[in-house]
Formats: sequence, C-alpha cells, structure tokens
Amino acid sequence: MKQVCRKVFSHAALLLAVAGCAQVNTTNSGVVGINRSQNMWLSAQEVEQSSAKSYASQLSQARSAGKLNTDKVLTARVKRVAQRLIAQTPVFRPDAARWKWEVNVAQTQELNAYAMAGGKIMVYSGLVTRLQLTDDEMAAVIGHEIAHALREHSRETMSQAYAQQMGLSVVGSLAGLNQSQLNLAGMAADVALSKPHSRTMESEADIIGLELMARAGYNPNAAVNVWNKMMSAGGGSGPEFLSTHPSGPTRISDLQAHIPQVMPLYQQAKRG
Repeated sequence: MKQVCRKVFSHAALLLAVAGCAQVNTTNSGVVGINRSQNMWLSAQEVEQSSAKSYASQLSQARSAGKLNTDKVLTARVKRVAQRLIAQTPVFRPDAARWKWEVNVAQTQELNAYAMAGGKIMVYSGLVTRLQLTDDEMAAVIGHEIAHALREHSRETMSQAYAQQMGLSVVGSLAGLNQSQLNLAGMAADVALSKPHSRTMESEADIIGLELMARAGYNPNAAVNVWNKMMSAGGGSGPEFLSTHPSGPTRISDLQAHIPQVMPLYQQAKRG
C-alpha cells in the first residue's frame, strides 16, 4: 500500500513539475509593506482569460435578468469612486494602468462584492443601499476588491486548486476519469463568488485597499466603519459578504494599526 501511495505521489509531483511553478511577488510593497512571495502554477494570461470569460457570463446573466446597472445614479457613483482608486493602482504595479478594468453594479439585496483577475469588479447594490455606505466607506470595499486583483489572489487561489486537482487527476485516471474537471473559467467563478481567500490574502487586500483609498483622498478611518457596519448587519453572524471575507476584531485591529501609515497620504491628497 505504501509503495502504491509513493508511486501516485511521484506521478503527481511529476505532473506539477511539468506544469511549472513560478514564485513571484505581484506588487510593489507600498508604504504598508506588503512583500509576500506567491507560488503560481498558472500563468497570469490564462487566469485573466478565464476570468474575463466568467465575468462576461455573469454580466450576461445579470443583464438577462434585468439586474445590471439598472440604478443609473448608484452605478455612476460606484464607478466614480472606483475610477479614483484605479488611478492609484500603478503605485503597486505600473502595468495595472493598462488593464481593461470593468466595474459594474448588480441589482440585488445581497451584501456582497467581488473581483476577478485583470480588474473585473462587481458591486452588489444591497451592499451600498442597505448599509447606507458613504463614498469613503464604499472606497474601502472597492479598494479591497481592487487589491485582490492587484495581488492576483484569484490566480494564487486557482493555482492552489489546480495543483490539488492535478494531483487528484492521477488517482482519477486509474478509474478512467478524464481531466474535464480542470475548467479554469468555472474555477474563476468559484473563486470569485464562493471560495474564500486565505486569511493572509484577506489581510493583504484590506491593507493595500487602505493605502489606495488614502491616496485617492478617501478617509482611511472609514474602513473600520464599514467592517463594523457589515458585522452589525448580520446580527453577529455577518452577512453573505463575510462568508467569503472573514472578519472579526483581529481584522479591525490590523486596519487600525495601519491607518497611521497611510494617513499622511490621505492628508496630502486632500491638500492637493
């Protein structure tokens, strides 16, 4: 039995080695000092292509249901905040200025938002209207999602899932299974809509988002306000947004600890 396990493991390791793993740091560190190296089994290009396909599908579904950008005032407001934040992204990675950013609003009472690779962002209207978010608070949410895109957290999470599936496919092949399970577009949707990022990724998105909003002239203290609002909205358990964005006292403490770092950027932006 041990010999069989070792054989299966060696085949899995060989497949992963052939696929290739790149260790990268996807962004500059900024004043907040994010510099973690990331292991990527999938290329940025294939993840961006699969994410674009998945995002287009989500837009089509929302449009068909009459729920895409139906509130023109809210949509304009969300896009205005997002554009101010996107203008600051080259601080973390210069190539982001050339991304085909997309920001849309889905008309739904859910308290949620998500980002896909390459700058594909969706904000759910309920997040803004039900929590009565100010522009500063909205910037905290959108900045968080932009940060996920900058750090390529979708690519990192999909790479982890891909590596696992490649290993499992060796076992599956013994039972006559094929590799149709390796559907990157489906994986992109799963990561964006339901699969939680790691606590480390969430912390990075919080902190980079904090710097983005400060540089864009939004008060970083609003980040603490919005997380408190979201926790309160769930009566202690947290709304749907928090099912894929874990929160708690530690998260809020981390934000508060980094606010002094970015406050000078906010003050400078306000003077400018």
